Amino acid sequence: MSGPISARLSGNRLHLQHGPIDLIIQAFGDVQAVELAYHAAVDVFVDVLPGLVQELPRLRQSGEGPFKGPIAQRMARACRPFARSQFITPMAAVAGSVADHMLQAMVTVAPLTRAYVNNGGDIALYLEPGQAMDIGIIDTVQAPKAVAMATIQSTSAVRGIATSGQGGRSFSLGIADSVTVLAHSAAAADAAATLIANAVTWDHPAIQKKPANELDPDSDLGDRLVTTAVGALPPAVCAGALAQGAILARRYHQAGLIDSAYLSLQGQSRVIGPLPQSKFLEEVSA
Repeated sequence: MSGPISARLSGNRLHLQHGPIDLIIQAFGDVQAVELAYHAAVDVFVDVLPGLVQELPRLRQSGEGPFKGPIAQRMARACRPFARSQFITPMAAVAGSVADHMLQAMVTVAPLTRAYVNNGGDIALYLEPGQAMDIGIIDTVQAPKAVAMATIQSTSAVRGIATSGQGGRSFSLGIADSVTVLAHSAAAADAAATLIANAVTWDHPAIQKKPANELDPDSDLGDRLVTTAVGALPPAVCAGALAQGAILARRYHQAGLIDSAYLSLQGQSRVIGPLPQSKFLEEVSA
């Protein structure tokens, strides 16, 4: 495997890539602070993938470790509140945890006003008092299209956004086109989005599933059935599947584990909790 790659993109964004990890980073502040933050990100990124690979066998198992690396520890902490009632491994929070880790490295060394780290749609945010950031809410992970814009204010507890669904980068037990979760960290949002997306499911001939370990022998999901294809579904089936996901999302919202969630399946959607200062571009069913 080749080593880490870094490049500057338009808008003074930073692109970091190493194996499956692909980050888009943008920092705001004075020029010196932004450059300091970007240098820190490049330096820290070198050890991210090797550190995860070293602990990968244990990360693919349910439980809390012990883990040595800071990202692995962050993954386990993020999944702990959800593990009390459902099967989950730390891998459910890997993308969000990497985003949180990278953001922390940047804001620790530089006085930024705003910053984000986008790890394939799982986003960690930093906002100084009085600052805000707009984020897009998508309706499908396979062909992302923004259906709403939400403004995250510095006074909000939200500092992480994550999206999961069938056809994305990871296996899903469910059939959701997308589940976007806003939470206090990207790691927590990642874990919650994974589980809520898993819960959006139904038994129907148009839904095809296979054991995860038949598709990937190393999958942390073992022989659990993951979705491989979803055909056109009757509206009542979509509504029923979304209702199952909404029940779990409400439970997480009431427990304070998430701030809000947006669930989408074949033209139907549900919103759990208030999406902060959101403007929907299309009609959305609550």
